[in-house]
Amino acid sequence: MSNLIHNLNQIKNSIPTQVTLIVVSKTRPVSEILELYNSGQKDFGENRVQELIQKHESLPKEIHWHLIGHLQTNKVKLIASFVHLIHSVDSFKLLVEIDKEAKKHNRTIDCLLQMHIAQEETKFGMNFEEVCNLLENDSFIKLDNIRIVGLMGMASNVIDQEQIRTEFQSLYNYFQVIKSKYFTFNPDFEHLSMGMSSDYKIAIEFESTMIRVGSIIFN
Repeated sequence: MSNLIHNLNQIKNSIPTQVTLIVVSKTRPVSEILELYNSGQKDFGENRVQELIQKHESLPKEIHWHLIGHLQTNKVKLIASFVHLIHSVDSFKLLVEIDKEAKKHNRTIDCLLQMHIAQEETKFGMNFEEVCNLLENDSFIKLDNIRIVGLMGMASNVIDQEQIRTEFQSLYNYFQVIKSKYFTFNPDFEHLSMGMSSDYKIAIEFESTMIRVGSIIFN
């Protein structure tokens, strides 16, 4: 068994079965991704659109590709035909563009609303008020080719685990309020994408359903 497969299995064995492990494959060669795919891993995350396109073209089409980085509106058309889930929707404008491009391919694209929970201003995401404004926009109900399936967030890149816990707690609380207010009778709204290599165990404490892990697999 290779180190890659060993590391992958260690993480899978450490998380609840209902948590989806998304392997962050940015900068990694196709050969490594294929090795993990052949071992049964189906979900991979990429930050950059161009790299995502290249890997999609080179690898099996059964792979579920997750766009986890910041997405510019002018690049939505490049991934609309195949992307499995867009984690980083941070504006109504972007959501409208995703809907438009999804319609061209006669498909519905699943999306997560990205919320800003970290102290770093450099991280993208909306605050609670902005999310509510998006969901209350009169034009939102006209978007037939997108499906909001949950929230995504990134904690601060700090050593202080209590700060990380506080930030994940806030995202969990936002999820509960938004679900009860806007998605009470919508079972599609079910995902909390939070937790990376350094903090995924803490994220799972707060009911994360998707973790995005790369460095501890490939290192």
